[in-house]
Amino acid sequence: MLHKISRLFVIKNKFEAFMVIYGLGLGSVERGVHYVEQYHGSVGGWMLFAVCPVAVFMAGARILDSVERNDWR
Repeated sequence: MLHKISRLFVIKNKFEAFMVIYGLGLGSVERGVHYVEQYHGSVGGWMLFAVCPVAVFMAGARILDSVERNDWR
């Protein structure tokens, strides 16, 4: 039973990977908007806003790379 539940959290194909990356991207932009609102009028808020999507780009590359390597299964 635990094995069946754990399979729900495994990314099996590229479509699922892109959906996860899309969700991460939406969340990071929302967090970036909060940074800009919190630090309005400063460069620091915009720098934090820029760093949030960069983290998603790096995580997305890792997710896609791992899905491509495991396509043969």
